[in-house]
Amino acid sequence: MKPSQLIPIIRRLDAMREDQSDEVQVRRFERDGKEQCIVRYDSKSNMFELEDRTSQQTYEFDNIDYVAVEILELVQPATSTED
Repeated sequence: MKPSQLIPIIRRLDAMREDQSDEVQVRRFERDGKEQCIVRYDSKSNMFELEDRTSQQTYEFDNIDYVAVEILELVQPATSTED
């Protein structure tokens, strides 16, 4: 069984929330060396903002689980339907 890919994503998002500075925290997530999204966390509003670099759209989340799943969908390799 492969380990969960969500755990490292949630750890990075948690680190953003736990930062005590007043600055907006920024993390970049890549797949095969290509940036897939940028996530910003504003501690004043407790909101995550995800910028999808492939579609150039931005989404806001107030739930760490939802943003983690969205990141996972962007960074996980495409799976083949042939088995």
